[in-house]
Amino acid sequence: MILPIYTYGQPVLREQATPVDEHEPDLKQLIDNMFETMYNAEGVGLAAPQIGRPIRLLVIDADPLSNDYPECKLFRRVMINPEIIERSRETVALEEGCLSFPGIHEKVARAVRIRVRYRDGDCAVKEEVVEGFAARVVQHECEHLDGEVFIDSISPIRRQLNKSKLNAIIKGTAACAYRVKPVKK
Repeated sequence: MILPIYTYGQPVLREQATPVDEHEPDLKQLIDNMFETMYNAEGVGLAAPQIGRPIRLLVIDADPLSNDYPECKLFRRVMINPEIIERSRETVALEEGCLSFPGIHEKVARAVRIRVRYRDGDCAVKEEVVEGFAARVVQHECEHLDGEVFIDSISPIRRQLNKSKLNAIIKGTAACAYRVKPVKK
């Protein structure tokens, strides 16, 4: 089922997400719905707060980016209660966007390599080192679980330059090709 994506201004995007109980009812269905929603919006990652669920769950399929970023080849993950336990000191600033911020793309500096621990879709504990753009996607989605969004990482000047776009998102007038849940007026 395709779910609406919560856009900028929705309080759930600023909440600290709670851990997922591996026995949570309908977890598999929720994961399937999140992938379907993400694919419908042509995204490469989606965190549960973006569909109005303040829980520590995210899905990623970065494979569509693999022509430009080979490390994204077959990088499809379900991450339950992910925790970034190590970040490289080396960072790189690249442009990124967010399904909760339609029409906004900005350069954000992120660690080029991370170590992340999580439970997969079968609730098995995993730990892996992720590099390059795949690491960027994981970091971006994990921020959502902590009530942070990518525009928090851009300069005040860049935020000011995007003010009209941010206001359009809040008003529900931003152009968007996928189903969203704008802020109630």
